[in-house]
Amino acid sequence: MLTEDTYLDRVLTMEVGRCTEAAAVAASTMIGRGDKEGADQAAVTALREAFNKLEMDGKVVIGEGERDEAPMLYIGEKVGTGNGPKIDIALDPLEGTTLTAKAMANALAVVAMAQGGTLLHAPDVYMDKIACGPGYPEGVIDLDAPVEDNIASLAKAKGVDADEITLCILDRERHQGLIDGARKMGARVFLIPDGDVAGVFHTTEPATGIDLYVGQGGAPEGVLAAAALRCVGGQMQGRLVFRNDDERARAERIGVAELDKKYNLRDLASGDVMFAATGVTNGTMLDGVKWEPGFVNTHTVVMRSKTGTVRYIRARTRR
Repeated sequence: MLTEDTYLDRVLTMEVGRCTEAAAVAASTMIGRGDKEGADQAAVTALREAFNKLEMDGKVVIGEGERDEAPMLYIGEKVGTGNGPKIDIALDPLEGTTLTAKAMANALAVVAMAQGGTLLHAPDVYMDKIACGPGYPEGVIDLDAPVEDNIASLAKAKGVDADEITLCILDRERHQGLIDGARKMGARVFLIPDGDVAGVFHTTEPATGIDLYVGQGGAPEGVLAAAALRCVGGQMQGRLVFRNDDERARAERIGVAELDKKYNLRDLASGDVMFAATGVTNGTMLDGVKWEPGFVNTHTVVMRSKTGTVRYIRARTRR
């Protein structure tokens, strides 16, 4: 049997990237077809098949939903052969189902893995989030501070004026106050239609020009984004948002004791974390899947927190 550390080394270099590649390739057959459910199902099926080839005792802690709502890759589902170390898995087989259905940019297949018990078991509710990339002093951003203060703080730490800071925000009516506050400071606002894992992910790479991510999105996506940031040393805070008593009960059912807790990066993703994403459609950081006669081309990033390694992998696979 593989030791946990040896297994994680193997997953880092090969298997986790292969899993996201499989999901992305399957989803790519549905690009532009207007069927977001069909695209998501194709990715889910391919990802589950890839997981079940791996020598691990894997448990989905962030998945497609609770068991009654999701037939496959539901929260709590066991994947892998059952042999090997216990592994927590957070996943979004297709982050950007609408983006894929409409052939829009930045759809991804995303997976994070870590030792058992080290990824937050976040309920399927909303989360307020703020995140920035690496290279800043701890505490440079604060979820409870106004967006104007966070822009000023980040600009000071970066050694630039506020009008040189760029925020990424989901284009939602609920974020209008954040958008107005950022623009009042002179900051640039990069609005995205969907995909807040990709939104946070953009802060990990200086070439994207994204300095800060703010706003409310899915809590499961928050854990996935935190896994990426752990690998490169960024910062993130989040707090669960409950719209009704049913959502509070859902959180309590999976063991969330402090419903108003402000989570930091290591609360969301601790331990030795691995993160992989493969582009489905062309995006800011990753190219989408490209088909040619007899072959398919993929573009994947694989990260590991223990070593800080970031690998970009371009693969051409016979089909």
